[in-house]
Amino acid sequence: MHNNYYFLRQLTKQLNSTLSDVVVSECFSQNKEEIVIRFEKKNSPLFIKASLSPHFSCVSFPKNFQRAKKNSIDLFGSIIGQKVRAVHQFENERSFTLQLTNEFDLLFKMHGNRSNLVLFQQGVAKELFKTSMVEDISLDLENLDRNIDWSEENFIKHHTRPEIIYFTFGKPVWRYLNANGFNEQPLHDQWQSILVVRESLEHPDFFYIQEVESKIIFSLLDGGKTIRKFKDPAEAVTEFFHYYTQNESFIREKTSALSILKSRLQAGQNYLKKTQEKLHSLEYDHDYKVWADLIMANLHLISPGLERVLLTDFYHDNRTTEINLKKDLTPQKNAANFYRKAKNQQIEISHLQKLVDAKAKEIESISNQIHEIELEEDLKSLRKLTQQTKLGSKENKQNAALPYREVEFKDFRIWIGKNAQSNDLLTLKYGYKEDLFLHAKDVAGSHVLIKYQPGKNFPRDVVERAAQLAAYYSKRKNDSLCPVVVTPRKFVRKRKGDPAGAVVVAREDVIMVEPRGL
Repeated sequence: MHNNYYFLRQLTKQLNSTLSDVVVSECFSQNKEEIVIRFEKKNSPLFIKASLSPHFSCVSFPKNFQRAKKNSIDLFGSIIGQKVRAVHQFENERSFTLQLTNEFDLLFKMHGNRSNLVLFQQGVAKELFKTSMVEDISLDLENLDRNIDWSEENFIKHHTRPEIIYFTFGKPVWRYLNANGFNEQPLHDQWQSILVVRESLEHPDFFYIQEVESKIIFSLLDGGKTIRKFKDPAEAVTEFFHYYTQNESFIREKTSALSILKSRLQAGQNYLKKTQEKLHSLEYDHDYKVWADLIMANLHLISPGLERVLLTDFYHDNRTTEINLKKDLTPQKNAANFYRKAKNQQIEISHLQKLVDAKAKEIESISNQIHEIELEEDLKSLRKLTQQTKLGSKENKQNAALPYREVEFKDFRIWIGKNAQSNDLLTLKYGYKEDLFLHAKDVAGSHVLIKYQPGKNFPRDVVERAAQLAAYYSKRKNDSLCPVVVTPRKFVRKRKGDPAGAVVVAREDVIMVEPRGL
């Protein structure tokens, strides 16, 4: 109700006395939705600040206001030096004017998201504060007053839609009436209720700052949880502006903090689930160790040069097991190869378990932070808490510092270098020797790695997808087909003195793909 006609009528009555004969000395803006007017008085200056955001429009009266040295612009220059003759409130209208000397009028049109300030001279609109509201240039001061028929006959005639004829009440007043049983009352009692509430609006005892459904509101009616109440309308609306903006900042920052944390929580839970599934799969995968043992137990049955062999598996009820071999290796070396993979598998299991434990602790910490923030009830404590937890800063900086962007395809992680320096870090520092390295052939571009998973070969479609990314993040991104080098990371090295991102590939395959981004 801070822009309600009944409040503005009380406010302008006070301003008519306070601003009488004061001189306008400054009129400026420091952002596109706020204008400040300074008046000179004998004892101290007076200020009107009009905040005209589409989401919240309000006039307030700060005791002091320091104009910024930069990013400040003068407005309505023609009224500087003009004296206030009177403050005029239009009848049944959410608008008032400062009537100035030399036939200037500065209109405050307080129409919610259509609020504006319009400067008139000799009754003709000359300047707009919000220039985008071009229709305001056609406003006519002579026709802003509005009439209301307050007769009981008119009420009875329109009793099914009384908000149409009593438009000055606004939604807060109708909510107040309905909360007090207006809709259930007989017609005559409804009429009496309207007369009572009109009397309260025209002659309010206090101006209230209240909390209703966790929102800060301004009211002329005693209802809801009262935070503060005032006799002085200018002081009341100024304090309301402070309370409202503080509360809005609190809600906005709290919502943002919770959104960040819940997003992290969801991401952490997804990561934990996938990692636990991988860990579970590896823990029950003993094939490499079994195959190695079977080969060593049956060396006399395995001839050199075989690509596969059928052996009796004494670990699993003597069933027949087929084992694929590398024909250029001896049976002993094939067994040694399987033992090495089994050992790597145990290393991977240990690594994954550490990741699972760390992620579980992180999820617990995030859940605790969410609970603490949900309990916070004031902006100062909220900011202190978010600063302590470094919300939106530390983690983002860490992510920004990584030399690659990560995508996932068919349960394989694909890392893409960000620039030449990042390529070196990605491949030479973060890359594992069994990772698969890809790079557009003979042109500058991002290094791409497909992360190795113990016991799994790189599927053809995963390799092709990574190759498409390598082609896209290269100088060949606009080619219809691009040759891409594919090789295990262990065959990639950097020579001393080579520029950033330049590497030598000892062994390579080349595939042709169509460049395709994320």
